[in-house]
Amino acid sequence: MLTWEDDVEVHALHKRGWTISAIARHTGHDRKTVRKYLAGDATPGARARPSPDLFDPFVDYVSARLVEDPHLWARTLYDELEELGFGLSYQSLTRHIRTRNLRPVCEACRTATGRPNAVIPHDPGDETQWDWLELPDPPEAWGWGKAAHLLVGSLAHSGKWRAVLSTSEDQPHLIAAIDRIVRGLGGVSRVWRFDRMATVCDPGSGRVTASFAGVAKHYGVSVAICPPRRGNRKGVVEKVNHTAAQRWWRTLADEMTPEAAQVDVDRFARVRGDTRIRATADGRSSVATVAATEPLGPLPAVPYPVIVSESRTASRQALVSYRGNRYSVPPELAAAAVTVSHPLGAEFCDITTATGIVIARHRMAADGLGVTVRDGGHVIALDVAAMAAAQSGRPHRRKERIPPGSAAKAAAAQLLTLRGDTHTADQSSTLSTDSTVIDLSAYERAAQKRTLQ
Repeated sequence: MLTWEDDVEVHALHKRGWTISAIARHTGHDRKTVRKYLAGDATPGARARPSPDLFDPFVDYVSARLVEDPHLWARTLYDELEELGFGLSYQSLTRHIRTRNLRPVCEACRTATGRPNAVIPHDPGDETQWDWLELPDPPEAWGWGKAAHLLVGSLAHSGKWRAVLSTSEDQPHLIAAIDRIVRGLGGVSRVWRFDRMATVCDPGSGRVTASFAGVAKHYGVSVAICPPRRGNRKGVVEKVNHTAAQRWWRTLADEMTPEAAQVDVDRFARVRGDTRIRATADGRSSVATVAATEPLGPLPAVPYPVIVSESRTASRQALVSYRGNRYSVPPELAAAAVTVSHPLGAEFCDITTATGIVIARHRMAADGLGVTVRDGGHVIALDVAAMAAAQSGRPHRRKERIPPGSAAKAAAAQLLTLRGDTHTADQSSTLSTDSTVIDLSAYERAAQKRTLQ
């Protein structure tokens, strides 16, 4: 088989008057091959099929099976063909399916990039699109595990967006992030659009849950759920997700705290997001300019009443870290697992034990200040506990000699007595009470006698 480059060279040499034998010697191919390509009986890059083609009898069955199930594994199809007398290899089957284009395209499973998309117009102030973005590999110092979660909310008309970092995607964290985002956007739109997240609706039916219905009523919005497997229905926020992941999260420094990262994503949304230029009916304008004209609804005076809870471990100094600050607990809970509960919009946070008992309540400081909030009683109790531990005696050295004391000897004698070994017990008691004194005069008299003899 000749390539297109070889075919061009063969024809060029033939036009110069070279013989077929000379061309064959020059190119290293057989004379019959050269003659066949010069005559146009072969196509460069295409291998001639054997005659008869052993795959032809199975084409109808393979085509029918792949029409019935476009996702049928070729390995499964090969198992079926073997029972029908298929004698070619598995690699030959996959090659024929590929070259003959036998596997149809499943229209129901085509991605948004593979099917035509319509541009959906959005009136000013009509819709806010929401989506969770999972961000892998957060800094280890955060202690958030393998992924951080970023809730992104974007106005569909202007493209203005804000985002909130969160440790979890549960409903309390979702509501807290929504409240912060809508206040950053400057108001609420008429509709909130979500995908089928379980904290908003039933994933199967798409019906809004009763718990989230109260949230929508509080903010005075309607809830729209995207059709299943239609990610491009909320393409505005999906594009923002891509921007946030590639232009902000990808370059986030390891030394940033979660509070500093939240400040940084707010800055990125203002500096990079709000300054984007968009084409409008009145000309080119920035996102911030277009968003300023959107008729957004008023915000409620207070956030939706929900309690956000997070698990923490107290330090050895009986301090609990929460949102960039530290709050004290009684010294009995040093190094213990606790739960910090914060009613959304409240000024106080509660710290509870694993059984749910509230053991501390503090006025919350602004996030990320790095301050330590202590209760006076906790300070006194911690000092007392620390001093009591310090006066418990000097620690033992690893190579210190500590023989059995009087209590241990008395217990040993009692054990020997219960065993019935009274003689050993008497010896033990004698050894334990009488000091061993040797009279050297007896040895001296014995020595004098040996001398006299």
